[in-house]
Amino acid sequence: MSWDFETDPAFQEKLDWMATFVRREVEPLDAMWGGRSIYERPMDPALRKAVQPLQDEVKAQGLWACHLGADLGGPGFGQLKLALMNEVLGRSPWAPTIFGTQAPDTGNAEILAHFGTEEQKALYLQPLLDGDIVSSYSMTEPQGGADPKVFTTRAVRDGDEWVINGWKFFSSHARWATFLIVMTVTDPDVPIYKGASMFVVPTDTPGVNIVRNVGLGDEDLNDGSHALIHYEDVRVPNDNLLGGEGQAFAVAQTRLGGGRVHHAMRAVGQVQRCLDMMCERALSRYTQGSLLADKQTVQGYIADTYAELMQFRLLVLYTAWRIDKVQDYAAVRHDIAAIKVLTPKVLHDAVQRAIQVHGALGISNELPLAQMWRGAAAQGVIDGPTEVHRISIARQLLKRYRPVEGMWPSEWIPAKVDAAQEKFAHLIEDEVANL
Repeated sequence: MSWDFETDPAFQEKLDWMATFVRREVEPLDAMWGGRSIYERPMDPALRKAVQPLQDEVKAQGLWACHLGADLGGPGFGQLKLALMNEVLGRSPWAPTIFGTQAPDTGNAEILAHFGTEEQKALYLQPLLDGDIVSSYSMTEPQGGADPKVFTTRAVRDGDEWVINGWKFFSSHARWATFLIVMTVTDPDVPIYKGASMFVVPTDTPGVNIVRNVGLGDEDLNDGSHALIHYEDVRVPNDNLLGGEGQAFAVAQTRLGGGRVHHAMRAVGQVQRCLDMMCERALSRYTQGSLLADKQTVQGYIADTYAELMQFRLLVLYTAWRIDKVQDYAAVRHDIAAIKVLTPKVLHDAVQRAIQVHGALGISNELPLAQMWRGAAAQGVIDGPTEVHRISIARQLLKRYRPVEGMWPSEWIPAKVDAAQEKFAHLIEDEVANL
């Protein structure tokens, strides 16, 4: 049989080590430093001292930057093993950083690995893989969001340089980044899919102006992680063009296909954490004459969360398996879009139920649920809004079908009866002849 739902025992040992390590060593970072970012480490020596030994231990275990192939310094595990690992990492906000798989650095590293010059790889890629610097992906714009067809940021060729002008919004971690990867319009007279180009831009380049650092939800104004950037006559050499002029979408696909899968993988771990919290609370809290575990509504919450988690998890694992099988993100585009659509919904519903079971404590800042609820909302817009991915799924699936000829659907029963009567007519005739 080719179907198998068991994990290789040797790799299961790695997963078990990860689970113990994250629980004992990484989750205390969540408690001690809360929502603070590893990207603030130059400003906090104590944080850096806490993080570095854990990263070194992960590297010693051969589990650092596992999203990368062996040629890029990773173990080359593939997406299926990475999915199982990310279930563990998804339980802790700090875990991806400790294991060298934090966004957006993962995708940016892949872009540089495929399209960067040897000098850029030495200057940016290796320090990025080592965890010594961070980066930012600067694509979306204030007026157009994630729709490239209305992008206005332009790059114009001037001799051996390009001059970039325009605005970008929600460029995550730009305030701490050493470099940005910027999508621009280089030819406005052709369709955007042929007229957009990608550049690597050092953040200290004159004209890179971070106007505001946008936060999420109740974070302090201008103290968030997502920059509004004004590119004003920013000059970069021609070598900073990634993948060639007009190749921005090919470059972007290098990072977005894997990134969307990784978000879903980590969401599996978060939903499992919600289920664990619900079950623990249900067995611990006595109110209105009985345990919460004895109340049918709570039982329904638990059952629905488990069923949705298992469906979601299996689709994520199947999608990862398909990517490893065909080695082509484009061929698995509809499945990647499907798990991207499900991620915010399944996560939101699990978090919402867990909040209800915990009552006032659930919405407080003394549990991680409120932060997870905000993260579920963010999943609906990052790496493309859910609505766009729904359209993508439908379009990809419709290509597999053809319209029916004639007036009636192919499943129209009267036609099936006529066909069946014709198919079995000789049997009926023989039976009649024998009477």
